[in-house]
Amino acid sequence: MELFKRILFTLRMLHRYRHALAKIDSSTPRQIHQISPANLKHNGIRVLVLDFDGVLAAHGEALPIQELQPWLHDCVNIFGSTQVFVLSNKPLQSRINYFNPLKIRCIADVKKKPYPDGLQKIIALTGQSPKTVMLVDDRLLTGCLAACIAGISVTLITRPYVSLSKRPIQELFFMTLRFLERYIVQWYAIF
Repeated sequence: MELFKRILFTLRMLHRYRHALAKIDSSTPRQIHQISPANLKHNGIRVLVLDFDGVLAAHGEALPIQELQPWLHDCVNIFGSTQVFVLSNKPLQSRINYFNPLKIRCIADVKKKPYPDGLQKIIALTGQSPKTVMLVDDRLLTGCLAACIAGISVTLITRPYVSLSKRPIQELFFMTLRFLERYIVQWYAIF
């Protein structure tokens, strides 16, 4: 029942935010390590929110890919330990335990994206204006839609991390979803 409610909510919000979603740049191949935390800070971003699956690791992984550790440390050094968050629809305890020593807070016990509850919680915790908060996500109709609803900036990861050898069915499912989301958003924005 909860999944059905979330799908209906997504469809309603897709209609309302279709033009904003269509403006999100999905043409540039982008992975998380290609985003400069220093440039984000220079451009007025004060709070950085990261999705996990596809952004920091392949779907279903317990920990981010090892190569991202220096990038994550840069984020904490540049934004401060109270201004970097992970907002995942799967806030696994192993992930929360990984981020605790890095002083990156994981948001749990909120409705799943595209509901904006997690982003609104982060805005309340930091006391920052929504205009200074940015979400980095790999899905248009979950994270990016939640960002549009919450009125925050968003960067779309167009080359997410995948592991076809470990989880071929799951990864193919999400690859298909990402493709369909881009197609639906571009098509629907015409109306």
